[in-house]
Order: sequence, then structure tokens, then C-alpha cells
Amino acid sequence: MGRGKLRIYLGAAPGVGKTYAMLSEAHRRVERGTDLVVAFVEHHGRPRTEVMLHGLEQVRRREMEYRGATFTEMDVDAVLERRPSVAVVDELAHTNVPGSRNGKRWQDIEELLEAGIDVISTVNIQHLESLGDVVEAITGVRQQETVPDEVVRRAGQLELVDMSPQALRRRMAHGNIYKPDKVDAALSNYFRPGNLTALRELALLWVADRVDEYLQQYRAEHSIRSTWQARERIVVGLTGGPEGRTLIRRAARMAAKGSGSEVLAVYIARSDGLTSASPKELAVQRTLVEDLGGTFHHVIGDDIPAALLEFARGVNATQIVLGSSRRKAWQYVFGPGVGATVARESGPDLDVHIVTHDEVAKGRGLPVARGARLGRARIIAGWLVGVVAPMLLSLLLASVEEGPGLANDVLLYLFLTVVAALLGGQLPALASAAVGSLLLNFYFTPPTHTLTVSDPENLVAIVIFFAVAVSVASVVDLAARRTHQAARLRAESEILSFLAGSVLRGETSLDALLERVRETFAMDAVALLERQSDVDPWTCAGRVGETPDDRALLRPEDADVDMPVGDHMALALSGRVLPAEDRRVLAAFAAQAAVVLDRQRLVGEAAQARELAEGNRIRTALLAAVSHDLRTPLAGIKASVTSLRSDDVAWSPEDEAELLAGIEAGADRLDHLVGNLLDMSRLQTGTVTPLIREIDLDEVVPMALGGVPEGSVTLDIPEELPIIAVDPGLLERAVANLVENAVKYSPDATEVLVAASALGDRVEVRIVDRGPGVPDEAKDRIFEPFQRHGDAPRGAGVGLGLAVARGFAEAMGGTLVAEDTPGGGMTMVLTLRAAPGRPPVRPDLPAQAVT
Repeated sequence: MGRGKLRIYLGAAPGVGKTYAMLSEAHRRVERGTDLVVAFVEHHGRPRTEVMLHGLEQVRRREMEYRGATFTEMDVDAVLERRPSVAVVDELAHTNVPGSRNGKRWQDIEELLEAGIDVISTVNIQHLESLGDVVEAITGVRQQETVPDEVVRRAGQLELVDMSPQALRRRMAHGNIYKPDKVDAALSNYFRPGNLTALRELALLWVADRVDEYLQQYRAEHSIRSTWQARERIVVGLTGGPEGRTLIRRAARMAAKGSGSEVLAVYIARSDGLTSASPKELAVQRTLVEDLGGTFHHVIGDDIPAALLEFARGVNATQIVLGSSRRKAWQYVFGPGVGATVARESGPDLDVHIVTHDEVAKGRGLPVARGARLGRARIIAGWLVGVVAPMLLSLLLASVEEGPGLANDVLLYLFLTVVAALLGGQLPALASAAVGSLLLNFYFTPPTHTLTVSDPENLVAIVIFFAVAVSVASVVDLAARRTHQAARLRAESEILSFLAGSVLRGETSLDALLERVRETFAMDAVALLERQSDVDPWTCAGRVGETPDDRALLRPEDADVDMPVGDHMALALSGRVLPAEDRRVLAAFAAQAAVVLDRQRLVGEAAQARELAEGNRIRTALLAAVSHDLRTPLAGIKASVTSLRSDDVAWSPEDEAELLAGIEAGADRLDHLVGNLLDMSRLQTGTVTPLIREIDLDEVVPMALGGVPEGSVTLDIPEELPIIAVDPGLLERAVANLVENAVKYSPDATEVLVAASALGDRVEVRIVDRGPGVPDEAKDRIFEPFQRHGDAPRGAGVGLGLAVARGFAEAMGGTLVAEDTPGGGMTMVLTLRAAPGRPPVRPDLPAQAVT
């Protein structure tokens, strides 16, 4: 039996209707007679979704116990035993309860697909693994439940369930997604219009890319070469010349006129690696096209027009942008040019735009002379062997009475030609072939000492010698150049690989990069210089090494080598003058140095901005707390004291007792608020020094319940718990804050449970309430200072209790996290370290206690 097919409904956010659409599809298939079952669907109390489950066969769920609570998960074995044609499984990214068959639900679905069962499932865009950082930047919440992108990509059908942010917020406000007590908090946090709009765009773009992949795959499978203009794709042909910037900007303007258009800049290099393109200019153009939202591509091809058209058709492009030729008029005798050829061969499915620019007809320039790479000594040696050595050989052979014969003479001259090619390149070898031919004719072919040849066979021998000498010299020179190029390209690739690796690793040390430049090019010193404008003096942003002249690297023009980076930055090197071919790699180093410098400054500015923003937020919150939450108890105390001191009223003992009780309650509340403020200040300044000692948990926890009403908390602390290593004072304060917060938000007549358990070398304290709870995206935010979740009224505290509790927990080496309480509410999980090697001490208090 073949593998089953997967169909996924993808949404931008909870509540857009993925599950409803999935169940509607299930009803349609059942009506067509398909054997379909509901393996797992969670309606989350939404009436309309729950109604859609009526009439569908549901497979029983598996109940599992975890940490004293009962959970239900999909029973994979039951579905495999039932073996339907189609299984409906909700929430693809769901994490199964520990102890389940698989850790993730998508792994359960893989088992069903392997068994030949088709599966219909749902997932939100924020649960895709590759988009975790993007979603966190948009919403401020890191998604813990994720699914690999490849799982979603493998789906046979991917359907987007879309809804505008305004419609989704209306659905939320009507209570169709969350319970009414959670609506306001959701609308003001995760379901803000900006968040929903960004997530919607992310979902649309992701699906569009997947559709494009399916289209490319289909075209490849059916060998479709013509362009399907489903989306405007504009290919910009670059030559490495200065006109490239004009072409890129022109293409970007064309793309901006149509939504969803793409710009792809392509540079085509010859396979022999010989090019007159400027590496610096290509680097600038690559940066420009990426800044404008396009992509840069590097293609190898000897036939430039054919390679460009092949690339354009391969990416399903609709338009090609080329620049007017830079060739002079007389150069057209060699051919019509790339632009004219591409326009002629493009066909009716590709539009070709020829853009004019300032470099038209100014000439393309000449490639750098290749002889310089051999060095002066080798070139001189090549000319000596190619010109002088044949003359000496002629004198030597002429002095011998019975020479070796014309055939051997030809071989000797041919040997000198090959040596000249190896030493000096092609020109000395060609000169050697010409000189050797003349000497053979003059000295060794009758009549001798003349340039005439009487025997036709000798003439053929000389001609063949010259042809073979030229051919061998060309081949030898080509091989030498290829060897030189291969060695150089290998060195360049290693250097560029280092640069690429440093980018991927996020290395931000400018000095390390400059030191690498100094070592690579064997320089005395390297400096990165910058200035604010063309008239401002140069300043040194970073420097390594020393120079004999301290002023050598104060200005780029004073250095031995300077590499501009943009308009107001340059990399200056001192030590020796670099050959032109080294500047290509140097340009990459210079661009990377500028990026590293910008990154360092951005990191510093971001840190300063975060500090300023945090300080401003805390200052604003502190002022709000002082102006209201601290003044409220003071106002009550002031009113009670004024009443007691009044001579106009005769207070009864009962009234006086009530006023004194009010004063005491206000003072206690004020003391609690001030205590939290001081604790938070100690945590932020790093002055909390825990005094760790070994103690039993139930010696501390009961003492933390003194500030809550009697009968509001239930303790469940087993006797066999190990000793813990904590600061008793900090632990008591942390537990007190957590319990007070839980009691504050718990419904009336509902007790808060404080339970403890041992997990390996850790002890967990769980404070469980049945209050309104908090959404997942707010679970980390509630631990920030001055945060009061949801609609907490003024006077309910300054929002420091949970922040202080987490700070104290972390100071003791523990953790504090928030989890959902099964059935509603929130559970605070305080994890502490157990004392090493100490057996548990049996407490004197009973295991169950009610306060």
C-alpha cells in the first residue's frame, strides 16, 4: 500500500476558521461515501466548531496521567486498528504529553501516512520552525510548539484559510474564539491589528513561495520551457560595469508598479575566469539589489546571450532589463552585441528592455595584462631562451661537421620553444618559433646561408615546425595559465569561505578581521578609515599592526594600498603595493569590515536603546505606582488618624478599633508595596546575595502563607521530599508573592493548591489556581516589572510580585515559569535545587494542611 496523502489548512492566527474549514471538508467527503474518522479535534469550547463534529465518527482518545492531572491525546493504535481512508487530525504542531508514543503530533501523523491513511490537519503560520524568530520579532512571543517546514512542504495540498484582521477582531469581540473574560486581554496583546496584519502577510508570502515551488516542479516534470506569466519576474543582466546601478534601480521601479514582482540581478562570467568586470563594482551592485529587495545570482557561461536567456527561462522570468552597449561603433563589426542577440532570441514570452545610461559607447575597456603575473625575471628568462638560445644552438650545430640531421634539428628548436613558453608565456614562445624557423632555413636547408628553400620537402618541414611550435607554445601557455588560475582561485575561495563563515557565525570583532587582512596580504599595518563628509578629516575606526611612518595610515591616499568602501569609508594597507588581481579579494574584506563596524555600532546602539527604554518604562511605572498605589493606603491611614484625632466626634471603642484596624491594614499594604519596590531595586542592581543552606521545604512554605486568608490555600507536601539548598528568606518571600497572586485571581470559595514533588535532583513547587489564566503569549511578560495582566484594577498592586519571585528564584539557582492549569487557571512552577547527597527529612507537619 502506498503512502497516504496529507492536506493542511494553514492560517495566520488562531480563530481564522482552520478547524471549521477542515470539518466542512470532512462532511463533504463523508457525503461522497468516503470512509472518514475524526482522530483528534479540539473545539476549544467554540459552539460552531463543536456542532461541526456532529455526524462524524470519532475515534476514542487515550487518557494519560501527568503530574496529577489527566490529559487526552490521539490514540494512534486505535486509528491504525480502525484503518479508515481518511483521518482528521487537528493541531499539527501540538506537543504530546510526556510518555506518549511520539513527542509531537506531526510524528503521529507520519505513522498514519506511512500506513496509507490520508490525513487532513491544521497549523498556524507562527508554528513553522523557520519562522520562529520572525514571529517573535512581530509579536514579542516565542512559540514553543513548532513543526519542521519540510513536514508542511510535503503536503499534497496546502490551503490557506484567510481572514482580514478587522474581521478576526470582530469575531474575537463577539466571543467566538475565547471566553469573554479573556477577550480584552487578547485584543490588547496578541490580536493587535499590526500583529495580525504582519502574520497575515507572512502566511500569504509563505504560501505564495510554496505555490511557486509547485509551479517550478510541474514545469520541470512536463519540460515546459515557455514563460508562464503568473508573477512578474524581472531579470537584470549585469556586466560589472558602472551602468549596473542604473539598471538595478530601473528594474526596481518597474517591479514596484506591480504587487508581488521580483527582481533578479544576474552576472554571467566566462568559464575560463577571465573577465574585465570590476569586483568592487559587482560588490556594490550586489548590495544595492539586496537593499532594494531583489536577489543577486552569479552564473557561468561562455555564450553570454544564451546563458542569460537560459537563466531567465529557468526562473520563469517575464522581463529582461539590459543596458545599451558600451562598445564603440567600430566594435560592432565583431557581432551585433548581447542586447540585440537577446532581444532576437527571447521570443514572444520574454520582454526585453534596453535602458540607456551614461556609459553608452564609451568602450568596454581592456583586461589587465596577464604577463605581469609571471614576474620580470621569468619573462626575461623566457625571451632569452626563445630568442638568444636558438642563435647559440645554431652556432653550435653549424660548427659540427656532420650534424644530427634536419629532423633532429627541428626537435631541438621545438624543445627551446616549449621551454620559452614555460618560462615567459606565449609571446616569447611565438618569437622562439619565428626565430627558429628562420635559423633552420638559413643554416640547415639547402641552399644554406640564404632564406630560400630549394627542396619542397624542407619547406614543408619548416612550415610544420612553425605550426607545431605555435600550437605547442599555445597549449603550454594555456596550461600554465590554468594552473596559475586554479591555484589563485583556490586561495581566493579559502579566503572568501572564511569571510562567509564569519558572517554566518555572526563574528563582530573588527580587530580580528583586520588582523586577518594583514596576514593574508603580508602587510605591516591595516586600518579602517571613515569620515562624515567629503570635507571632514579621516578618522580611524580600527587598526592593527605598526608602520615606520605613523602618518602612513592617516589618509587613504598616503597608504600603499587603499580600497574604498562606499563614499566615506576606506580600507588602508601599508607595507607593499598589491597587484591588481589581489584587489578583488581585498574588496570582499573591505565590504565585510564595513559590515562588521556597522554591526558593532548597531549592537551598541540597540543595547543603549534597550537600557533607555527599560529605564523610562520603569520610571513611568514607578511614578504611576507612587502616584496611586502608594498614595491609596496613605490616604486611608491619613483619614483614619484624622478621624481619631477629631474632637467633634465621640468614637466608641468599636469604632476606634475599626479605625485602628484600617490604619494597620493600610500600613501592612504600604509595607508590602515598599518591600517589593526595594526587592526589585536590589535585583536590578545585582545586590541580592543569597545565603544558601540546606533546609526542608515544609519549614519555609507554611511561613509564607501568613498574608492570605485562612481556608484559601491547601498544602500538599509529601514527607519523602529531599532536602533543598536555598536561601530560606528569599524562598519564603517568593512563595508568599506567588500565593498572594494566586489567591487574588482565584474565584471565591476556590482554594489555591500548593503542591510539591521531586524530579531527579530538583524539587518542584506548584502553585495552582482556578482563575482566568493568561494566554501563552503573555506568560513571560507577566514576570516583567510593573506588569499587571488583563484588566487588573488600580490598587491591586504595582505589578512587582511575580518579577520579584522570579528574580529570587533565579538568584537561588532555580527557575519560575507559568503553565496553564488543566480545566482553566494558571499554575506557577517553582523549581529548586535539591541538596546533594542528603536523605529527605520527615517533617513534623502533616502532609495535608489547610490554612
